[in-house]
Amino acid sequence: MEKLNKKVFGTLFFSLFITITGVGIVVPLLPVYAHDLGASGLYIGLIYGSFSLSRTVFLPYFGRRSDRQGRKPFIVIGLLGYALISFAFIFATSVEMLIAVRFVQGIASAMIMPVAQAYVGDITTENREGFTMGLFNMSIFIGLSLGPLIGGVLNDRFNLQTAFISMGCLSLSGFFLSLFLLPPARSEQVVTQAKLPVDWRFLLKDRTIDGICLFRLVYTACIGAIWGFLPVYADTEFSLSSSATGILVMLGVLTAGILQTPMGYLADRRNKRAMIVLGGLIIVLAMLLFQWSSGFRDLFLANVVFGIGGSLSMAPLMAIAVQKGTRKGAMGAVMALLTMSHSSGMLLGAFIAGLMMDLFALRHIFSFGASMMLSGVVLFFIFTMPSKDAAEVEGIGGR
Repeated sequence: MEKLNKKVFGTLFFSLFITITGVGIVVPLLPVYAHDLGASGLYIGLIYGSFSLSRTVFLPYFGRRSDRQGRKPFIVIGLLGYALISFAFIFATSVEMLIAVRFVQGIASAMIMPVAQAYVGDITTENREGFTMGLFNMSIFIGLSLGPLIGGVLNDRFNLQTAFISMGCLSLSGFFLSLFLLPPARSEQVVTQAKLPVDWRFLLKDRTIDGICLFRLVYTACIGAIWGFLPVYADTEFSLSSSATGILVMLGVLTAGILQTPMGYLADRRNKRAMIVLGGLIIVLAMLLFQWSSGFRDLFLANVVFGIGGSLSMAPLMAIAVQKGTRKGAMGAVMALLTMSHSSGMLLGAFIAGLMMDLFALRHIFSFGASMMLSGVVLFFIFTMPSKDAAEVEGIGGR
């Protein structure tokens, strides 16, 4: 394993940070915008779910192809696609058009996230998986946290179109960074080694991979419910402004982002499995705090607690994923499976939460999330019970 290439790492970090900040700009705006267009809870769920659906469908293809053809081509094309699609939001004047644009955006996302994470996994040094992935994931979490805050301010001071234009310009900046600063694909480790792709069945028989994918699925289902319906919850129940809602959406992600590096450092030295279980239980508490909220302060606390639980669980989970990708020679495929779980969770969370909004009280969305998260913690614990395979998870940092 080659040493960490700081130029490649820095380029990927800042490219993703800029792009994800742009994406985060519209997170607190889309649900309210769709609601103003007359969308029901189910349609709001479909706006978020269409993105996750298309991304889930295309992830296996792009992840596996990047294991053979290199990471750069997919990252660059995906970032350009993100920029162009961002401007398409300006012309989406109906709920159906929003769903269509989000569907296409999901395809572009499938070319970026797992491939960029696999690229970082390729250059990560031994026994530094948690720290390196935690540091890299800060670009995603902090970008997603700053984006909603910027989006809320732009919408309050200007208009929604300004937010969409800002998202497109930031994505375009990320495209140029990756295009000119990443080395040619032919020099990448996955291309020079020229290994045949690993069969999907071989990966899916690994109980540890199954366990981390299940956990990632339920965790992101909670995120899908929060991102899709917290803005509507804050607007209808507490009459909060777009800026206040942006702060709330930002909090959970920002807290998780700030803690990614120290939690990654801890994951390299402590029991990864125990950290994931504890983080999951904290997330369960956070979802219940959302339901029990009576105002901005309660929602503030719930988001911070959610961020702490997310960072405590995701840093060791990503470290395990890098270890598995290295051992099996399928970093792109493993990251694709994880991102598929992420997308499926967002789809499931947004869809079921939308149904619950239409059939029950809006608050019940969060108790549903707590129940699902608790089920995920139990399943993860069972799938990673001590065995020859799960012993890798019990290690304090070795590969």
